[in-house]
Amino acid sequence: MLREFIPEPAYSTTDEDTVYSLLSKRAERNPDDLIAQWQDDETRHWHDVTAGQMLDRVNGVAKGLLGLGVKAGSMVVIYSPTCYEWGVVDFACAAIGAVSVPVYETDSARQAASIIEEVNPVIAFAGDFAHTQTLEQIRDSHDGLKYVFNFKADGLDAVADFGQAVDGNTLDRAIARVKADDMLTIVYTSGSTGKPKGAMLSHRNFTHIVLNGYIILDEMLYQPNRLMLFLPLAHCFARYIQYVAIGGQGVVGYLPGAKHLLADLRSFKPTYLLGVPRVFEKVYNAASQKAGAGIRGRLFAKAFEHFVRWSKDEQETGRHSLTSRAEHSFFMSTVGKSIRSALGPNMRYLACGGAPLNVDLAHFFNGMDDITFIQGYGMTETAAPMIVNWQDANRVGSVGKPGPGMGVRVDDDGELLVEGPNVFLGYYKKPELTAEVKLPDGWLRTGDLGTIDDDGFVYITGRKKDIIITAGGKNVSPAPMEDIINTCPIVSHSVVVGDGKPFIGALIELDPDMVRSWLSQQGLDADMPLSQIADNDAVRAFIQQYVEKANSNVSRAESVRKFEVLDEEFSQDNGTLTASLKVVRPKVLQRYAETIENVLYAPKPSGKPLPKTVQILDRTTETVKQASESVRQASESVSPKVRQAFDTMQEKIKRQTEESHGEAETPDDSAASEATITDEEK
Repeated sequence: MLREFIPEPAYSTTDEDTVYSLLSKRAERNPDDLIAQWQDDETRHWHDVTAGQMLDRVNGVAKGLLGLGVKAGSMVVIYSPTCYEWGVVDFACAAIGAVSVPVYETDSARQAASIIEEVNPVIAFAGDFAHTQTLEQIRDSHDGLKYVFNFKADGLDAVADFGQAVDGNTLDRAIARVKADDMLTIVYTSGSTGKPKGAMLSHRNFTHIVLNGYIILDEMLYQPNRLMLFLPLAHCFARYIQYVAIGGQGVVGYLPGAKHLLADLRSFKPTYLLGVPRVFEKVYNAASQKAGAGIRGRLFAKAFEHFVRWSKDEQETGRHSLTSRAEHSFFMSTVGKSIRSALGPNMRYLACGGAPLNVDLAHFFNGMDDITFIQGYGMTETAAPMIVNWQDANRVGSVGKPGPGMGVRVDDDGELLVEGPNVFLGYYKKPELTAEVKLPDGWLRTGDLGTIDDDGFVYITGRKKDIIITAGGKNVSPAPMEDIINTCPIVSHSVVVGDGKPFIGALIELDPDMVRSWLSQQGLDADMPLSQIADNDAVRAFIQQYVEKANSNVSRAESVRKFEVLDEEFSQDNGTLTASLKVVRPKVLQRYAETIENVLYAPKPSGKPLPKTVQILDRTTETVKQASESVRQASESVSPKVRQAFDTMQEKIKRQTEESHGEAETPDDSAASEATITDEEK
């Protein structure tokens, strides 16, 4: 195992490598090149945009911003789902040095107001009338926020109108003043471990990983490609991949979400798909549910095992037996064909990031013909992925290697540290928090635990703050267990718990749609309330299979002994999910504290009869208690020698009572028995 790995630089960014330059150079190379498509809300028809048309639109909006008084360093809020207009405003701000501040479309009015209060923007853009109304209400109490524009009400046209009096030379001078190290954006972290913080990111932070990404993933990222972008552009992952497609030879298909994912895949025909683990889990779960039980269900299960094995063999040896080849042909013509059809005829790459993904699930997709599954790693503070599997060095299960000119190392406590030109400038107005994570030599603490193999591939093993220490002193990382449990088709999220407890437990959140579909397939009532579903024996038995699968990979001390199915969903409203759909573990633990204490870890009643000695002691306990005071008073009036005898007698009675009760209160199947730690488990 390596402690540090830093690949040699491939392309060193210059002061002129701004985000705007990615678009301008593309348009200069070929202005008639198709660069973007957007969907009509009513007809769902795709509309084409060339590189030249997009650049003209961006320049027009940039002039409008200048006409409205926006300057280099001015804050511009974007409160909208992903759409073409979002991209235009992003590049327009980048052109003149304005700082874009994205707000997740799912953020509440209170969350949006908090961000606006901190950054004090000049202008805000809304994605629709509802978001416009929210911003207008916020504007009433913020003098600095002068204008609110609505994308759905031709807001970009209105902004462009303000630029009529701004000539081309003024715009050119503004563009020329912007350099790579200038601040591009403030992106608020999703807050999975605490209150969101504004990460300040420069142009170079993004352009370094964009331009070096072209070198290590040329076929996927630079060559002609089609990207269907439905992830929120408020997230760095989506933002980065937008820049990649625009700066290379890609076409971006802007979508506000994944509501019509399968239909949109068929109509847009992307060459690669960018998603967080939940996207790929849902694709798998939907396919598994469609297969159902019976012969088709068993066939799907066998296909899953085959594709996983095929991918692993491909990675380990690059060879397959004649039997395996025959099986592969069969499973591709049955299960694989339907999944490939759902993904679209042009799909070649699936890219996953944002959170850990179950390794076997990654191998499942990677094992299909003409599909390469790419995993990567990054943070808001690194402008998204800086560690990724390369085109000629893809190791499924790993998050890859650092990109050229970027580095990773493992600290003494197992924490991963990273460095490179992509590391952020710091947290907005929070220098003390910046100092906690960004070391003087430029290395950044990630908060993640991991290892580096001898070839430089990085493996994430868990979150430093998420480590559970059981009452027996066992350190347990919940992520690997959760990854496996989450592959259950009817499970949306699982949260492994057990800090300071005698054994490991888990909270299970159901996927309402999937579980009702599953109940229907089993001939059970699919319309019962969620509270009843959570207690259903068949549901629990099905989940138990995946819990046991997770347990098979760990020692008994790390295994989930008990789980509780929740009767409500995690959500942003109750604080248990971030805008990027990550589980906020502290909030989950807080919200379900009573369930954890009184259900998961409630002591089991004993079924064993009390020993006769205990029964006798129980009958005399009150007598002993009553007598003790008399004994104490009497002892005070006797000699020290007699008092010592009394004390000895009392201690003996107390010890015998405790020993007898301990025997009665520890049945064979109790939590205390389950939590016994053997030398093997430590």
